[in-house]
Amino acid sequence: MTGSEVREKFLKFFENKKHTLVKSSSLVPANDPTLLFTNAGMVPFKDLFLGGRKPYPRATSSQKCLRVSGKHNDLETVGRTARHHTFFEMLGNFSFGDYFKEDAIQFAWEFIVDEMKIPEEKLVATVFTDDDEAALIWEKKIGLPKERIVRCGEKDNFWSMGDTGPCGPCSEIHYDRGEAFSCGNPDCGVDCECDRFLEIWNLVFMQYNRDKAGALNPLPNPSIDTGMGLERLVSLVQGVETNFETDLILPVIRRMEKFANEPYRSSAETDVSYRVIGDHMRAVTFLIADDIHPSNEGRGYVLRRILRRALRHGRMLGVKDPFAHKLTDTVIEVMKDGYPELSDYSEIIRGVTLGEERSFSATLEYGMAMISDMIKTTQSAGEKTLSGDNAFKLYDTYGFPIDLATDIAGDAGLDIDTARFDTLMNEQKVKARASWKGGGDSEINPTIAKATAGQPATVFTGYEEDSTESTVLAIICNGDIVDSISEGSAATVLLNKTPFYAESGGQVSDTGIVSGETFRVEVTDVSKPDGEHFLHEIKVTSGNLRVGDKVASKINYGRRNAIRKNHSATHLLHSALRQALGGHVKQGGSQVDEGRLRFDYTHFTSPSSEEINRVESVVNEKIMANMAVTTDVMDIKDAAKSGAMALFGEKYGEKVRVVGMGDFSKELCGGCHANATGDIGFFKIVSEGAVSAGVRRIEAVTGQSAFAHVKEAEDQLKTLGEVLKSSGGGLADKAKKLLERIKELEKENRSLKEKLFTGGGRADDSVTEIAGVKTVVRELDGADAEALRSFIDDQKNRLGSAVIAVAAGRDGKALIAIGVTNDLVKRFHAGKMIKKAAGLLGGGGGGRPDFAQAGGKNPENIKIALDAVLTMVKEGSGE
Repeated sequence: MTGSEVREKFLKFFENKKHTLVKSSSLVPANDPTLLFTNAGMVPFKDLFLGGRKPYPRATSSQKCLRVSGKHNDLETVGRTARHHTFFEMLGNFSFGDYFKEDAIQFAWEFIVDEMKIPEEKLVATVFTDDDEAALIWEKKIGLPKERIVRCGEKDNFWSMGDTGPCGPCSEIHYDRGEAFSCGNPDCGVDCECDRFLEIWNLVFMQYNRDKAGALNPLPNPSIDTGMGLERLVSLVQGVETNFETDLILPVIRRMEKFANEPYRSSAETDVSYRVIGDHMRAVTFLIADDIHPSNEGRGYVLRRILRRALRHGRMLGVKDPFAHKLTDTVIEVMKDGYPELSDYSEIIRGVTLGEERSFSATLEYGMAMISDMIKTTQSAGEKTLSGDNAFKLYDTYGFPIDLATDIAGDAGLDIDTARFDTLMNEQKVKARASWKGGGDSEINPTIAKATAGQPATVFTGYEEDSTESTVLAIICNGDIVDSISEGSAATVLLNKTPFYAESGGQVSDTGIVSGETFRVEVTDVSKPDGEHFLHEIKVTSGNLRVGDKVASKINYGRRNAIRKNHSATHLLHSALRQALGGHVKQGGSQVDEGRLRFDYTHFTSPSSEEINRVESVVNEKIMANMAVTTDVMDIKDAAKSGAMALFGEKYGEKVRVVGMGDFSKELCGGCHANATGDIGFFKIVSEGAVSAGVRRIEAVTGQSAFAHVKEAEDQLKTLGEVLKSSGGGLADKAKKLLERIKELEKENRSLKEKLFTGGGRADDSVTEIAGVKTVVRELDGADAEALRSFIDDQKNRLGSAVIAVAAGRDGKALIAIGVTNDLVKRFHAGKMIKKAAGLLGGGGGGRPDFAQAGGKNPENIKIALDAVLTMVKEGSGE
């Protein structure tokens, strides 16, 4: 069987066991801000396990997972073992208070033995030390010999969601690969880290709730959470030694062989590189498909690190030209059966990868020059260790691999301060975690959870009406659930139904008024943290509000109308971009409020002015066509068949809203829209630019805001024409000629200054010899940093051997530069000298041994700073 067939067989098996098939969710957890990535099959079901609404009693999935952080971090192990990966698929079956241990064990055994035809004599089961129930099921129901039922402690066979909450014992199924794979230790068993016993499946029996005191209390409805690595299972089915030889990964390795100097399996060292590349390119492909792009923080930083690690291993195989973007095609070809949406993203994935490859190539070139300078500086100072700060700067700021830096430094006879480097790396990891923590949906406040518990889901009427009659179900004020609030109070209110849209899908929430005969309340924000209950942030402007009050809820219609126009415009913009730039364009995010719209999209080059104008024209054409905006609620599968565009990685329910605009646009969308495109009025793009590699952003305005934007631009042009005494078509030519003249004058000015500053420094009247060292100290009032550097270079050429210090006052600040000719750098270090001089100017700076510059806020101390340089030369310290 192929890997795709194994995946399909597993899902069909559990569908036949009355499990609901649930599509894999995104690698970015939709409702868990505590996780950087989805790292297990149960993550999308976490709310169900914690007691949330259960749409089905049983489920099965093949969940894409990534383990590169926290306690589940396999990054450094990849390629060195037979079974560890960054990206992998976890097959799972789940019961939410339905079946328990006996069925879970029997299902697993039936699938492994009967469906996968894995010899039962090769199988070993582990159970928790105290779990007699599971042990008896294995022995009595399954018929597994006692000697192949192994009891293990809490470390290996007890699972918990956290320090408190649902937890329980687990039972693992292991495959004995035989003594040929053993470490040779007489105590070698299922708990050994060698490759003999391969863990296939972990069955978790969630039967307890651990309280803050650590006590285990039985859950009223025990649940089942199982997980089995697809790659491990396929390795057994296909009879290969490692996961990397399965048809899920090997095709990527085979493609890589075409670019490398040595074939796979030619040496242990090259095998590691091939496996790293095979694994990492799968991770890269799926991360980009989930709209994660390379960056210097959060998830984007992880993607960049994984991809650059693969590129580094490519260089170790002798491949210097871009190759990774070609491997993404192979990954997509292998995985498209299970994830057909990958094909739609192929151009995006390939383009983003190629862009990062080119960026990394430039990084290596620039990094080589930087590390060469660092090595020279270190050697000039007579030191044998390259600082950890410099190595970290190379790695963190420029992405220069530490192992490559170590090799280059070693060739120059230097070590790297790895202890300092590791310290800085750990600090960076803390910052990285801070950059994404809370980046997903917010965790539900316990008070809010208590207030909404048992309450029916809020009925949203805002699609059909702008006001409705509601009932107050709960009030939260100052962190407490209360029965009433008075004038001046701010609170959170739950209504049984509401016309107020809760912020989601990039659209801001509504605002408006909730009122009754004796009170009036302003609604300032609305959210739905659990997806079901709409929470209204309010302030009481008059009277008292009580639980049970009947209220009139009314949105700010003018504001909602402006939001509608902007939201509908984003749909037209999306289709127009695809028409003008290509079908690879996908929405990467949006933000819609009453003032403007922001739309992020995937594209790899800067669109030309003509392309942007074409997009803008197409949108306005569709607005003037006054096409009807239709909305239909349908089954997700029917929506896909109708051609409606969905955002890959977005979480959709079984029923979805499809918003159509003639035959030009059709998307899945839960937002509020205009009745017809003509209601938008007018569309104007105000900016377009890059956000990150492969992602660009358009900001635009519609309706009255668009008219105001154009009117303001028109007024500015009129004023500019009056100032330049020009109008109409001649304005641009007049401005262009003036700019060209300004550039000519600036060039002349720089040339005159250079002549003034360098020509005035003739050797016969500018040089002081101190302790046998030629020294030049000058103040060049009004000079800029470039002029100071030119003066130093000129003096070095004139004198051959000298220490030169030059300073200037400019715009209320001080500039200073120090130069040392190469023959004197062992005695005088410009970078160290300038630290003291700059300190006297109220500033700081540094630089190389031969040149350094700095600034300060006290230009009145320039003479004192220059005298300090003379003193340092006189003392011969160079400090």
